[in-house]
Amino acid sequence: MSNCPIKLPVVETFHSLQGEGIHGGRSAFFIRLGGCNVGCSWCDTKHSWPAAVHPDIDVNELAAAAAMAQQRGAGFAVITGGEPLHHNLQPLCQALDGAAPALPRHLETSGVDPLSGCFAWITLSPKRHQPPTTELLSRCHELKVVIHGAEDLAFAQTMAEAAQAAGNTPELLLQPGWQSSSGAEQALEFVRAQPAWRLSLQSHKWLGVR
Repeated sequence: MSNCPIKLPVVETFHSLQGEGIHGGRSAFFIRLGGCNVGCSWCDTKHSWPAAVHPDIDVNELAAAAAMAQQRGAGFAVITGGEPLHHNLQPLCQALDGAAPALPRHLETSGVDPLSGCFAWITLSPKRHQPPTTELLSRCHELKVVIHGAEDLAFAQTMAEAAQAAGNTPELLLQPGWQSSSGAEQALEFVRAQPAWRLSLQSHKWLGVR
C-alpha cells in the first residue's frame, strides 16, 4: 500500500454482479468514482458527474474494502464512474496491488482521457459526441457501444474498424439503450446478421440489483 494518502472522489462502493458485457453475471466489487464531463443524455448515473459533491476517500481504504469483498466471493474489482480516467488511477491500482494482489482489476471507460493504472480487462464504451483516443482503442479488451438508432450502429462499425487499424481485435458488443425499443430492435437485427458482434443486456436492471 502507499504510505502517502491519496484520495479520490467516490460515489459508492458495492459488491454485486457485473450486469453487462463479456463478464456479465460474475461476482464483482465496484468502485464508482465521481466526475464526468462526457455528458451522455441517456446516462443512468448523472449524480456521479459533479466530482466535488462526493466524499474524497483514501485509495488504501478503497483497496481494503476490495480485499474484504474478495474474501466474500468477488472475482474482480471494477473501476467505473462517472468517467474514471478523469483521475490518475495509478495510486489506486498500486493500493489494490498491495491489499488484494490476486484480485483482477477491470476498467469501464469512455476512453476520452489517457490511460492510467494497470488493468486485466478494459471495457471501452465510446460515445459519438466525444470519441475515444487511439490509445484506448488499441488497448481495450471489450468494445461496447450503446445503441439508440442507426447512427449508433454506424458509429459502432467505425469504432471496430478503428480498433482493428490500431492493431487490436477486442470483443465486439452492442448494448441497446435502456428502454429504447428502437435500439433493441436495431441491435438485435444487426447482431443476427453480423457474427463478429454479440448482444449485451443490462441484466442487473432486469434483476433489480445494483
